[in-house]
Amino acid sequence: MAGGAAPGGSTASDTYARARHWLLMPSWAVLGVFVLAPVCVMVIYSFLTKEFRGGVIWDPTLAAYDQFFFDRGLFGDSDPKLQWTYITIFWRSIWQAGLATILSLLIGFPTAYYIATRPAKTRALWVFLITIPYWVNLLIRTVSMKFLLRDEGPLNDFLLNIGLITEPLQIINTNLAVQLGLFYSYLPFMVLPIYAAVERYNFSMSEAAADLYATKWTTLRRIVLPAVRPGVIAGCILVFVPSLGAFLAPDLLGGAKNFMIGSLIEEQFKGNAGNWPFGAAASMILLSMVLILLMIFAHQQRRAEASA
Repeated sequence: MAGGAAPGGSTASDTYARARHWLLMPSWAVLGVFVLAPVCVMVIYSFLTKEFRGGVIWDPTLAAYDQFFFDRGLFGDSDPKLQWTYITIFWRSIWQAGLATILSLLIGFPTAYYIATRPAKTRALWVFLITIPYWVNLLIRTVSMKFLLRDEGPLNDFLLNIGLITEPLQIINTNLAVQLGLFYSYLPFMVLPIYAAVERYNFSMSEAAADLYATKWTTLRRIVLPAVRPGVIAGCILVFVPSLGAFLAPDLLGGAKNFMIGSLIEEQFKGNAGNWPFGAAASMILLSMVLILLMIFAHQQRRAEASA
């Protein structure tokens, strides 16, 4: 029997076995040049000294990390105190990203479920409608959101015309405006993975649960959610991570009092007054936090699969 068959159903002869690594070389090259190399540059810059007119001086130091965590006074000669300014910005970024993830999940799950349960000939249309906002640049969409929410914008005009309010709502330059911007920007990132998971779900399991007198809530909690959990986790990660480092929504909708970590990092690389090492250090702290969160997610997923 030519080629034979190995245990487990795989063939003993693999035509591409020797060329497998070479076929992956283009992907590894792209990841190395556009992902790994910039991260390595940021790591190096975070340990360098700030140049007065922007840029860096090749003098290794931990000053950027020290500046992030400790306040040593105006001239740097005071006793170190915990730097709450940047910690507060980090905390604001975490809870804004977390809230955006929760809101996206609350809206995205029913939306994805609805789309996945439509007739097959209309699902493509619904997915098409979900992806329409991505035809426009994120900057333009955020500016449009600012126009919609401003004091003299369409939202306030509509509420005033129907008599629901007597004076314009002050939404711009608030945490609410930032939250709406994040939610609007990343909602499709929640809908699409959950839709893909629900579409693969075997609905006969729900029918069997109904035959056994399970309520709709019990079916959703005990059968549907565990089955589509990979899509939910993927959607939460895809919303939380970019929301955590977002800077357009905080800059355009939140103002100076609603800075997030993405805005702080962006400011450090602007013009000649920027502090490149500090911006790189803040980027590394943000990256480390994201990696830790992803590792926790992966660990919890492995534990859930092991106990299943």
